[in-house]
Amino acid sequence: MKTIKIAGVPEHFNLPWHLCIDNGEFDVVGIDLQWTDVPEGTGKLCQMLRDNETDIAVILTEGIIKDIAAGNDSSIVQVYVQSPLIWGIHVDAKSSYMQLSDLENKKAAISRLGSGSHLMSIVNAQNNNWNTEALAFEIVNTIDGAVEALAAGKADYFMWERFMTKPLVDNGTFRRIADCPTPWPCFVIAVRNEFLKDHSASVGLLLEIINSTTIEFKEIPSIDRTLASKYNQKTEDIREWLSLTKWSQKQLDKTTFNTIQNQLLELKIIENKISYEAVVK
Repeated sequence: MKTIKIAGVPEHFNLPWHLCIDNGEFDVVGIDLQWTDVPEGTGKLCQMLRDNETDIAVILTEGIIKDIAAGNDSSIVQVYVQSPLIWGIHVDAKSSYMQLSDLENKKAAISRLGSGSHLMSIVNAQNNNWNTEALAFEIVNTIDGAVEALAAGKADYFMWERFMTKPLVDNGTFRRIADCPTPWPCFVIAVRNEFLKDHSASVGLLLEIINSTTIEFKEIPSIDRTLASKYNQKTEDIREWLSLTKWSQKQLDKTTFNTIQNQLLELKIIENKISYEAVVK
C-alpha cells in the first residue's frame, strides 16, 4: 500500500473524498489515503504543503496560486469544484451594521494571512470601490475564533462560506448582510512537486477515483439528508447548495489561470506573475 497524505477543510464540498475512503475505493488500487481535516483553511493548508505535512491539498484556487507565486513548491493538478464559492459577509447579530456600506474602513476577521477570508475581503473591498490599502485585519484562525472576535468587538465582519456559516445565522450568533461569490472556480487539487515527481501514477489513480465519484455525487440516494446530518445543515439549505455547486474533472485552463493571477496582481496580493506551465501540471 502506498500511503498518501491529503488535507482539506471539514466542509460539505469534501464529502466525496470521505465516501471514497470509507468505501475502500483507494485501497483497491493500493493507496492508503490518509485525510486530515483543517478547519483553519487555506493559509494552514499552504503551510502544510510547504512543511511536507501533507502530500496533497484540496484548496482554494486563489490561495494556492498566491502561495505558489510566493515560493510554495507545489502544482495544481486539477480543478475540484468548478462553481464559485459563495462567501457570506457576516457581522455579530447584536451589532449596528445593517448593510455592506457600513463596513467600509472596518476591521475584517480572517483565519490567517493568505487565507481565502483574507484574499476575498480584499476582492470585496475592490468590488465596492473601498480603499484596499486601508483594510485592517484580525487573525482568528477558525470560525469559532471569528464568533469570539465579533462578539468582543475585536473585529467587525467575517467572510466565510455562506452555507457552512448559516447555522450561526439561524441561531442568532451572526447576521449575514451580503454575499461575495468568487469570480473563478473555487477549489483545486494541489500536490507537492517532490511527491508528484516520484508518485505521478498514484496521483493519476487517485484523481480517476475521486472524479468518478464527483460525476455521480448528486445522484447518490438521499445525499441531501446525508450532507445535512453530517454538516449540521437544514436539508433545504443543502438542496440549494447542491443546485449551485458543480464539481470538475478537468484541468485549470490557461485563460482562467491568467484571469485569477491578473486580479491577484492588481489587488497587490502577489508581486510577480508566474507562468501557467510552472503552476499547472
